[in-house]
Amino acid sequence: MRFDSLFCARIAVSAGLAAVSVSVSGLTPVHAQTAPQLATSAQQGPVQRLSIDDAVATALEQNLDLQVQRINPELQDLTVSQFRAAYTPNFVSTISTADQTQPSTSFLDSGGASTIGISSGQSIFNFGLQSLTPWAGGSFDVRFNNTRSTTTNLLQSFNPQLNNVLSASYSQPLLRNFKIDGTRQQLIISQKNKEISDTQLKQAITQTTRNVRNAYYDLVGAIGNLAVQRQSLQLSQQSLKDNRARVEIGTMAPLDIVQAEAEVATREEAVIVAEAAIERLMDTLRTLVYNPSSPEFWNARIEPTDALTFTPVTVDVDGAVKNALSDRTDLVSARKNLEINDVSIRYFRNQSLPDVTASVNYSTRAIGGLQVRRALVGSLPIGNIVSSAERSYFETVKSTLAGDFPGWNVQVNMSYPIGGSTQEVQLARARLQQTQAERQLSSLEMAVTTQVRDAARNVQTNARRVDATRSSRTLAERRLEAEEKRFQAGLTQSFFVLTAQRDLNVARNNELLALVEYAKSVVNLAAVQVSPLFGQ
Repeated sequence: MRFDSLFCARIAVSAGLAAVSVSVSGLTPVHAQTAPQLATSAQQGPVQRLSIDDAVATALEQNLDLQVQRINPELQDLTVSQFRAAYTPNFVSTISTADQTQPSTSFLDSGGASTIGISSGQSIFNFGLQSLTPWAGGSFDVRFNNTRSTTTNLLQSFNPQLNNVLSASYSQPLLRNFKIDGTRQQLIISQKNKEISDTQLKQAITQTTRNVRNAYYDLVGAIGNLAVQRQSLQLSQQSLKDNRARVEIGTMAPLDIVQAEAEVATREEAVIVAEAAIERLMDTLRTLVYNPSSPEFWNARIEPTDALTFTPVTVDVDGAVKNALSDRTDLVSARKNLEINDVSIRYFRNQSLPDVTASVNYSTRAIGGLQVRRALVGSLPIGNIVSSAERSYFETVKSTLAGDFPGWNVQVNMSYPIGGSTQEVQLARARLQQTQAERQLSSLEMAVTTQVRDAARNVQTNARRVDATRSSRTLAERRLEAEEKRFQAGLTQSFFVLTAQRDLNVARNNELLALVEYAKSVVNLAAVQVSPLFGQ
């Protein structure tokens, strides 16, 4: 299987991801600690540290859907071999023996005075080769027939009699089936389907690579979100602790603690939801990467070793569109289907021609065995044997091969329907289907261009989102710091501090989401140039 040639899908996607490295930029230190925290969550199991490139490589080897997809090219190879086998020469042979006795029906059926019937026996050994030719729709048939006959009829000159016949024939269509016939049509179509199957495997590899990378980034983002929620919970718990201290010394009313307690409960819920999201995304990633037969498939905990970073990439929209129009697997498959339909048009156009077939036959024969000469009884040679001469089998074969008694003939047969034929109807249908397919291809090319432009736009948009959310998170941190100082100075209420904490939590999540979306948009831009994006 041409797995190495199709592995280019992985290379194409990987090339578009050079901007994703292994450090967290622009986030608070808590984000860098998400992997150790993940290892201490509620569900324990063996830890599998996994980089994004290792995840892709493992998925390409173990993913069940890919394993299924890789079988299709092999099945198509067998289909091609099946149609190609039509041109394999067939060895044909006949071996038989027979013996029979028939009553005499004529005075020429002389078996002697005491014989009331004629007994005869025959042994046959024939063999030869016959086959279609892979060129011009012809066929040939070569036979070498051997017969040994015995009889009690005294009129036979040879008894036993050996007959050898060497014959060769070739049949050649001159119009219909000359340039293309049904066998060649099916063979070409099966080869095109094999190429489509290879393209579909390339598409499956690209989509699996994309899905794995996006699932990896989703998991990294979920781990980062858990860190954000835990940090937010720590801030709310610290605020509650400080408020309780103020109540104890009488600088704050006890009712003001209720709001801080409610905030702690809300953020505890957010932590629980974030932990559940990690488990769900971990299941998604493991089903993409690993084979279920792997040890500890469901219990092993995946620990990503690569984190998110932001390095802006230059997007060449025109170049990406050009690559997609040239290499997109759905466009390649559509063009292959056009080629298949073109083969059908050629076939039906050829089938609309008159059926004119020329045949050439050549044969040479010889007779051998025991030749006897009998004395005449009246005018019939039915008396005693006067003399005999034996001609062996090998002498007979030699005479046959020497062409001592040749024969040949040439004939031309022609047939043509009077009026419309089914082939003409099929030709008209194939031409309409070709026009339809060409317009569908033009529509698909427009859709591909739109998808690539949209994917490129998403990269540019998400890059600006990262900058905007990073600035927003910095300002939210400054605002919280200012509110805390004002609260300590007695210039504001705890409500405004809690509000600033919520805003900081939202700003951190927005920055993290922007980083995840940016990394995924870079993956999608690389993948959309090779394959359609399913499940965006």
